Amino acid sequence: MKISPEEVAKVARLARLDLSPEKIGQYAGQLDGILGYMDKLAELDTSSVEPMYTPVDHVSVMRDDVARKDYDRADILKNAPETDGSFFIVPRIV
Repeated sequence: MKISPEEVAKVARLARLDLSPEKIGQYAGQLDGILGYMDKLAELDTSSVEPMYTPVDHVSVMRDDVARKDYDRADILKNAPETDGSFFIVPRIV
């Protein structure tokens, strides 16, 4: 597939990009190379290849999210500057 400079200029105009004629020619060549490589890949027989979303196996390193009670309320309230015995006391902001 050949990408013309006119097509690159049209896409640039739609994307509201102001490209110089030199850049349009440069991008046309680069896009033509990319699409040429895609055409080359399309020639391969992939009928026996199972589709995948990524070629890398991802293993979650995060632990399962399990609700648990690690601290008592009294232990947590020890760190508060002011409490009423059950809750933190904070300054009113209004």
